[in-house]
Amino acid sequence: MLSQPHSARSQRLALRLLGSLALLLNASLARAADSSFVDKVADVMAIIVLIVVPVVVIVVFWVVHVMPEKIAHKRHHPQTAAITTLCLLSLVFGGLLWPLAWLWAYTKPVAHRMAYGTDKHEDYYDEMAQKHSKGELVREEIVHLREDLDAIEARGALPPKLKALKDALDELRADEQARVATEQKGVV
Repeated sequence: MLSQPHSARSQRLALRLLGSLALLLNASLARAADSSFVDKVADVMAIIVLIVVPVVVIVVFWVVHVMPEKIAHKRHHPQTAAITTLCLLSLVFGGLLWPLAWLWAYTKPVAHRMAYGTDKHEDYYDEMAQKHSKGELVREEIVHLREDLDAIEARGALPPKLKALKDALDELRADEQARVATEQKGVV
């Protein structure tokens, strides 16, 4: 058997499986003549169709309609609350509004950026503040965050949380500049 090519062994195995399946089918057809077996199979199928299938359909329907909300939250969309409301309304209206919520979750909020100076939700800045306090922000994130906060401040007053974050970033910048100046004096 080891000398046979791989495809020949696969064919023999497939033939054996088909033969076993044919025997099982023959045995089940013989039992099918018994009406109590058919009744039991029909009862099980009825339970599955009446109870399990609707529950699975409802769960899948719910999960699909909540996906735009999850996507908006993950992308820090500034209008996450409105997208959540649209998802809930879509459930009420049988899914007609779901495509709009999906598209809205993936759009870049250009008008929001023009009006408020940012295209991120406030939770994004809260996350960044927590990362900053833990020391987990990399230099590129700090620079990008500083630019965002400057743009928001140029549009108007910063909320207290964001003002505290900007002050902390400014202190970090001042410390870094002082360290660089000290290093340059040591080199000269």
